[in-house]
Amino acid sequence: MDFKTQVAGAAGLAKLATDALLVLVSGTELPENLDAALASVLGTAVKEGDFAFKAGQTLYAHRVEGVKATRVVYAHAGDGSAKALRRALGLALGYVKSSGAKQLTVAATGTLAWHGALAEALVAAVSEATYLYRETKPSAPAPARLASVTVVCAKTEVAAIESGLRIGQAVAAGTTLARECANRPANHCTPSYLAEQAKKLAKDHGLKVEILERKDCEKLGMGSFLAVAQGSDEPPKFIVARYHGAAKTVAPIVLVGKGITFDTGGISLKPGAKMDEMKFDMGGAASVLGTLRAVAGLKAKVNLIGIIPACENMPSGRAIKPGDVVTSLSGQTIEILNTDAEGRLILCDALTYAERFAPAAVVDIATLTGACITALGHHRSGLFSPDDALAGELQAAGDAAGDPAWRMPLDDEYDEGLKSSFADMANIGDGTGGAVVAAMFLKRFTAKLRWAHLDIAGTAWKSGAAKGATGRPVPLLTHFVLGRAA
Repeated sequence: MDFKTQVAGAAGLAKLATDALLVLVSGTELPENLDAALASVLGTAVKEGDFAFKAGQTLYAHRVEGVKATRVVYAHAGDGSAKALRRALGLALGYVKSSGAKQLTVAATGTLAWHGALAEALVAAVSEATYLYRETKPSAPAPARLASVTVVCAKTEVAAIESGLRIGQAVAAGTTLARECANRPANHCTPSYLAEQAKKLAKDHGLKVEILERKDCEKLGMGSFLAVAQGSDEPPKFIVARYHGAAKTVAPIVLVGKGITFDTGGISLKPGAKMDEMKFDMGGAASVLGTLRAVAGLKAKVNLIGIIPACENMPSGRAIKPGDVVTSLSGQTIEILNTDAEGRLILCDALTYAERFAPAAVVDIATLTGACITALGHHRSGLFSPDDALAGELQAAGDAAGDPAWRMPLDDEYDEGLKSSFADMANIGDGTGGAVVAAMFLKRFTAKLRWAHLDIAGTAWKSGAAKGATGRPVPLLTHFVLGRAA
């Protein structure tokens, strides 16, 4: 998709030759600076009850007399925030993407003024509206014909808008990569496939990638990661991807993504209903790849390392059993009371591995617990960190990116449930406070790190008629990393 700016005033919109013109309005009255032909259509619609000056209102008009654009869409941008604008754009783009329009021109009227965050929201909305998974579905509808988007703005707004468009396009590319990986079925998206995607990123964007095989992990002593992997015929891959955009002396940010490419629950087998959605259990890994793609695409002046422990969790004669005790890379032993609490078992070894990079901060990202969905639903990701400053950075990044998270507790009392008579810890508690207990398990492996954990079980994908990966939290992570670069 090609995004660009064009300097013009709202009074000259009728003269713009374009396949589709999207007019954004705000407030409660007809914009004074809108030219007569466009104002007449909108005013008539208001009088006849077809449009109201409130958030969520849209209006479509075809071949308006005195207007060069073939199609005109009006949309109310609510309070003018990036969140409200993205919602308005999502509704308005429904008219455009189903049409034959190849060119879209977007203009703000009234008191609504463009800035970087709104430009980024525009790219996100267009990317969301036009994304279509096709890899294993050749019968999917033809993609939208839309190929270019032009933002009409004042000369003083150009620099901020172009910056926002640039960031928005990088985030959109990363989000799309994450969605494409996660949407693939598990017989396509294997640990080996994730390793190949990391290698492709390295080739296209100058990253350095190392793939640790089973024997490498055995030599290192990754007993916890390998315990999960041992039940599957698919070979595990421990992926380390490095982006160097700053001096070598600058401590890197490390992102650790859970890469369970299919989760049956192992011997603690899941119910059959919706088990197909466990292909999304590598959403954390996908978000790490997507963030690397976005940050590298922007050539950000930061050092970023992505670590992805990737394997399947399968039941077999070799699979781990409830009651087994394994030794993690840290040397701590773990009693596995439930093999379906496997994400934390692969993440703990990855967190210990991250210590060797002396990172400025480590954030792990995982579709970790159903309990987080119970607590927060599908709007906000769960954010856990004992570090107030780091938690604040991540929360602010999510708010800025329209990819919100909510901070959850890490009180010491939640750690009591992990006590074991046969190992240093158990991998589950008593079933209450499950998302917090899972985070407390991970916390035991982060004594040497500035660490945060994002539980994205409720936000990494959607179920039902709109089933599919969301690409979250690539926007949050990208804004966090860019903030560190600044």
